[in-house]
Amino acid sequence: MTTQDFQEIIDFAIAREEESIKFYQDLQKETKFQDQLDMLKEMEVMEKDHKTALENIHYSNITELNIDKVPNLHISEYLTDNVEELDLNYPNLLIMAMKREENSLRLYTELSDRFADEQIANIFRKLASEEAKHKLWFETLYDEWIKQGN
Repeated sequence: MTTQDFQEIIDFAIAREEESIKFYQDLQKETKFQDQLDMLKEMEVMEKDHKTALENIHYSNITELNIDKVPNLHISEYLTDNVEELDLNYPNLLIMAMKREENSLRLYTELSDRFADEQIANIFRKLASEEAKHKLWFETLYDEWIKQGN
């Protein structure tokens, strides 16, 4: 892998994180409740942290990436794909976020499988792992909300 190839991959991932940051910022403008706003701000911060981490990845330390194994509750896979049509109540915000993280997880997983270069594949595996953590967080919040009888 060349340094230029590496940088193009990192730039792609940074652009995805910027899209996520904007997504959560836009939802913040629409939400009416403080709890929802707090959750969305927390997600914005997490995405900004990922962007910063990506900006600080250097070609020389790519083999040192720690890729966590993250459980999958599979909740988002059973929920609607038409998230644009949902109103902005708490469970629907969670569904929107789960679906966004699910799509990012799927994208990065597919990209990790496409590259024979182990270093490139590792970058995408790491990104997929981070998105899986976000998805799990939203699925857990959703599961807790359902368990409360809502």
